[in-house]
Amino acid sequence: MQDYELLADKYDIYKMYSLIYGLPEQIEEAFDISFKFLNGISMKNVKHVVIAGMGGSAIGGELAKSILEFELKVPVLVNRGYKLPGFVDSESLVIVSSYSGNTEETLSCYEDAKNRQALMIAITTGGKLKEKALEDKVPVLIIPSGLPPRAAIGYSFVPIYLILAKINSLLGTVERIQSLQKFLKKVREDFAKEAPGGQNKAKMLAERIYGKIPLIYGSQGITEAVAVRWKGQLNENSKHPAFYNVFPELNHNEIMGFEAEKNLLKNFVAIILRMPEEHERIDKRIKITRDLIQDKITYVEEIWPQGENTLERIFYHIMLGDFVSYYLALLNEKDPYEINFINTLKERMG
Repeated sequence: MQDYELLADKYDIYKMYSLIYGLPEQIEEAFDISFKFLNGISMKNVKHVVIAGMGGSAIGGELAKSILEFELKVPVLVNRGYKLPGFVDSESLVIVSSYSGNTEETLSCYEDAKNRQALMIAITTGGKLKEKALEDKVPVLIIPSGLPPRAAIGYSFVPIYLILAKINSLLGTVERIQSLQKFLKKVREDFAKEAPGGQNKAKMLAERIYGKIPLIYGSQGITEAVAVRWKGQLNENSKHPAFYNVFPELNHNEIMGFEAEKNLLKNFVAIILRMPEEHERIDKRIKITRDLIQDKITYVEEIWPQGENTLERIFYHIMLGDFVSYYLALLNEKDPYEINFINTLKERMG
């Protein structure tokens, strides 16, 4: 068995573990500051919502949209790029989310939204986005700084979740968030370093992925955002290649890749993120797909979440994936905090 305490002492220099473990407390703080902030903001007559962000700042919007997908009466789009779609106008709400406040793509979208006279809300720790928002009298929610954006998922998710709930007049939002906090405090103990390897799903999955290339599979509109999050966390925290796709789309193209040469396929493992909310035809597709590919690759794992509602089940998957990425980083002998390639790329971009 791996000694994760020893590995953590050696490689977790900036204590990423504490950031992952502290997600319930982060959600609680995010709720407190967001609820007060939104109390005085009117969002009447909003016809559509665009969430502009990149990386860890965008995933909060993706998750909020997926959790509320079947309750939303106003269309919501997550925009990852420099320009907004053509429909954005004075009846649009553009949520501009950048943890650092200096993300160039997001700042470009801010200017685009301003020029189109859209209603705007900014979410940031500071930087140029805060300066612009204050100057333009755009409501700006200041969230706590000092974290890597991917470890600020609570701060990026909760405000957007509350905004979408308010626009769509959804009930029970406060109770759902409070229940989520309690739920995650229990769940994290199952994945904690102290939980034995044979009973710790996060450790077991990390060891199965180690030395292999994981394919993270979700379902469109339900766990697609979670699959994106898993992939990103494995990339950034674990310094590990990972890829994602969703049902049913992957059945129309990617499945043919499993007719490849055997020595190539043995490098892959598939992680399928399940949910009770799946359409019955998606359930059938997953069962058939597993039957077709399980003898072609090293390993197929279906993960069913705990939780009493969609919000809790989605965040079960999120927390599990974060812990998996942490333990895999240690197995890879990498610091889960550092992102040298990303920093180098930003420097070269100027």
